[in-house]
Amino acid sequence: MWRTITVVLLIGLLAWAYQATQPPPPQICGTPGGPPVTAPRIKLRDGRHLAYKEHGVLKEIAKHKIVYVHGFDSCRHDAVIATNLSLELVKGLGVYIVSFDRPGYGESDPDPKRTVKSLALDIEELADKLGLGDKFYLTGFSMGGQVGWGCLKYIPHRLAGAMLLAPSVNYWWPGLPSNLSTETYYKKLPQDQWTFRVAHYIPWLIYWWNTQKWFPASSTVARKANIFSSQDLRLLPKFASKEPYRPQIKQQGDYESIHRDMIIGFGNWEFDPLDLDNPFPNNEGSVHLWQGDDDRLVPVLVQRYIAEKLPWIQYHELPGAGHLFPVADGMSDAIVKTLLFGEK
Repeated sequence: MWRTITVVLLIGLLAWAYQATQPPPPQICGTPGGPPVTAPRIKLRDGRHLAYKEHGVLKEIAKHKIVYVHGFDSCRHDAVIATNLSLELVKGLGVYIVSFDRPGYGESDPDPKRTVKSLALDIEELADKLGLGDKFYLTGFSMGGQVGWGCLKYIPHRLAGAMLLAPSVNYWWPGLPSNLSTETYYKKLPQDQWTFRVAHYIPWLIYWWNTQKWFPASSTVARKANIFSSQDLRLLPKFASKEPYRPQIKQQGDYESIHRDMIIGFGNWEFDPLDLDNPFPNNEGSVHLWQGDDDRLVPVLVQRYIAEKLPWIQYHELPGAGHLFPVADGMSDAIVKTLLFGEK
């Protein structure tokens, strides 16, 4: 009898454990029971939809066209360089910017097969469907900046230039020296170290890890105050405008948005960014990397190494700046001018 009871309890425990690791199905926009579609969207090659938002002058008269890639736990409305760009610069230079919801965020369909490469191809198809021409500029912030590496790898022929703003790093990129990745990794909060480990080594547990209550999970998801620098804390009030649309960001579910980001961002990549060749060997464009030296989310030491390893990258380090420097007064104008004309 005790053997039977033990077997039944074991089966029950395994069933509970399996269920705890399985995320609920996403609530896809525009489907029965799902959120409504309110944004313009394009239909991709595989039938998925990407929602987008246009900023600046009309693309038909624009002289410069930029695709903006949002960061972690954000959406198309969080195009910081577009929303903070001066009207004088927008009209004077003829700047058009399109931001979009990455798969699973906002009103873009989830992509359970998402990879670093697939997102780069999504961006290329977005540009084609919107008629942006043979070449366009790319700007990404934080985890959106990390997407820039995939674009430099898979669609460099489509880029007129690229701007990576505090791009997230993967501590398992082979080109990073082990002492550097180890040093910067262990400077992270213990709960974030474990989140990265789960995402990298056992990604099928990422949903359970981020929903269980026994141990603290990602500090970024929890928006812990100690992940922000002193400058970041001063800039946080600028994000108050985000509150009205915050529920839309993960309305299709956490798993296909922020959890999928973790799996892709800290998983095994199919290439090493530190092996990339200069996409503009004839100086027909440029790649810029901006980083604050007081960033508590993305280690400045890794960015310095990348800039040293890839000398074709124009590296801009901001003393005293944290992770949120793109929303500081005047930064959007400076970033766009640097992207378009190489101005300091």
